[in-house]
Amino acid sequence: MSLVLEAAADRKAEEPVALDLRGLASFTDGFVIVTGGQRRQTQAICDSIIERLEAEGERTGHVEGYQRGEWILLDLADVVVHVFTPETRRFYGIERLWGDAPAFDPERPAPRRRPAREPAHAPAGAAPRSAGRTGPAAARSAAKRARKATRKG
Repeated sequence: MSLVLEAAADRKAEEPVALDLRGLASFTDGFVIVTGGQRRQTQAICDSIIERLEAEGERTGHVEGYQRGEWILLDLADVVVHVFTPETRRFYGIERLWGDAPAFDPERPAPRRRPAREPAHAPAGAAPRSAGRTGPAAARSAAKRARKATRKG
């Protein structure tokens, strides 16, 4: 996560937030959320992160929203990076959605994860509802399901 934050800072990313989702979400260990002043800056931030990861021999993952540049999602599996324009960040309020997540601390040991449960109405072996969906809409849906599951557990 620190590598991602450093790369974003190289392109003057604003309001960096790193959330520790270990034990709260099954799809990632954390979020990095940053803001770029406008579309070209969000793209430059994303490019900087990808370049830094590749230089370190890290896997770069899947990118969504790059062309529009209002909300770029970079899925690195262990970390999901959200690069927003200021208006889009305020509108979606990812930090509010994950308000119970602590700030990321690399020294904190990862809690044991509970295995994901299939919905009661799904036939055995059925793909999860989000199968095949990607991008910000899928991230919002996954975030809602994760919060609901956390509240029930």
